[in-house]
Amino acid sequence: MFLPQPFSNGLVRLPRNLFRGSLIPLLTDVAGRSVHASSKLGHGELSETTRKQHGNSMANAKQVLDVQVSKGITAAQGNEHLRNRSEEAEKYAMSKGNYDPTRKHLNFEIVPGGKVRPIDTSRNIPERIADILGRRGIKDPNEGLIEPKYRTVVNIIFGGSRERMHELAFGTQKVDFEKGADNTRIKRKSDIERWAKDVYSFVCGRYGEQNVAAFIVHLDELNPHVHCTLLPIKDGRFAYKEIFAGKDKFEYSARMKQLHTDFFAEVNTKWGMERGRSVAETGARHRTTEEYRRMLSEECTTIEQQIGRHQEVLSALHSDIRLAERRVKGLTSMVENLKREKSEKEAQLSALENDMDTRKDDALTLSAEKEKLEKEQTAIQGKLADKQEKLQTADRQLSDLKANMDAIEERTEQLKEEAYEYSRDVHSKVDSLLKDAMLENMVDEWRELSARMKPSERQLFDDTLVRSVAERGAEVMRCATMLFLGMVDDATTFAETRGGGGGGSDLKWGRDEDEDNRAWALRCMRMASRMMRLSIGKKPKR
Repeated sequence: MFLPQPFSNGLVRLPRNLFRGSLIPLLTDVAGRSVHASSKLGHGELSETTRKQHGNSMANAKQVLDVQVSKGITAAQGNEHLRNRSEEAEKYAMSKGNYDPTRKHLNFEIVPGGKVRPIDTSRNIPERIADILGRRGIKDPNEGLIEPKYRTVVNIIFGGSRERMHELAFGTQKVDFEKGADNTRIKRKSDIERWAKDVYSFVCGRYGEQNVAAFIVHLDELNPHVHCTLLPIKDGRFAYKEIFAGKDKFEYSARMKQLHTDFFAEVNTKWGMERGRSVAETGARHRTTEEYRRMLSEECTTIEQQIGRHQEVLSALHSDIRLAERRVKGLTSMVENLKREKSEKEAQLSALENDMDTRKDDALTLSAEKEKLEKEQTAIQGKLADKQEKLQTADRQLSDLKANMDAIEERTEQLKEEAYEYSRDVHSKVDSLLKDAMLENMVDEWRELSARMKPSERQLFDDTLVRSVAERGAEVMRCATMLFLGMVDDATTFAETRGGGGGGSDLKWGRDEDEDNRAWALRCMRMASRMMRLSIGKKPKR
């Protein structure tokens, strides 16, 4: 099973999804709150009759909200949102994603004033952004930079649980979601438009309609959703940190939680969706094993693409640096030659002035020669000053290029580390899931086998962790969890109220300074097993 990981301060972090799908009951209720019916039914709100008709399909309908920040948006990304793909890009999208081209006609966008219209492909999203900035006299801080530095685009995905979004988008129409199916007959329902308008109003009220660059609704994928491209602008300037990030990761997390809460309160209470919990709150992505694998591949591919782009820039920088170095070298040689030539002219002038003092009879000739040398010296001085200025500029450019290269190399290494960390995180989650499933299967097999065992055979398993976990797994694990967290009194009370207390314990208790998590967890399991052993004459409480 997944072992709790300690913080540096000694406290213990337990993942929110630790007990999901396992035999271990939750110590506290971390489920999302159920939706409270409003006193008035607005459009899209569920009546009591409708609730009964939908039954279980509506019981776990959750809202979806995902915020992704970037340092701009490419034409390719914009074309993907607008579904303005080339034939080659369309084939690629069909091979990689859950797109249905026969439902492409259902897509739409919402424009200023909350108006619904077909997606306008005449202007790409980067062009729309440029138009917005141009009209408002705002400069893109990444303009002219070799590598974008500032976070200027916030992409927000709004959606909900699949069944609920299908109901909003398609109503009772039978949509075939198999690859290659023909859904040209499907019509878009008005509920999805009204829901999208509510979302649009929420975004505009919170961040300003003037900052919405695109608000696209996709109904051609497996799960209908909104792609909102937002510019984090305040008081005529880009202010991502002020609007979204806050001063640190804790403030950012709090803001994202509040965004989730406000979105639920202002929009989804009337659309039959529960608040749900963001990734920031749960610490986990709600994915199947197959989805984890696919997600890892897709996201790491994205990171690999970023790394590839960085490497292309680095290659160009290396070339620019070589040229800059040659220019600096050439200008340095010119400056040295001009300095030498200047010194020679100064020496000639000094010698000529000495001659003028001794050769009074030839003063006119010597004066003309002196004037010529002075003009040559002035010209050399002008050239020298020009080359020295150019050399200083070239030195600065070379220094800047090298600094850019260092920064991009550092970021490339960070991206590689991010890819590695993400891969390790996903594998850890899958490993936990598989261990959980394995334990559950072992418990089931034990129960089948023990039922066929003779008493003498079952005695072989007395006082073993195998039997204790198999027969009272949920209680043992719960007790062990409390022990691991240092809640000894709570664990003791829990064991006693469940009929435990038999067997005692001769184990050394308390965590050793050099004891790692795994060893400590195992001792807690063994202790919990003994604590949960039934006292004589007692029956377990259920």
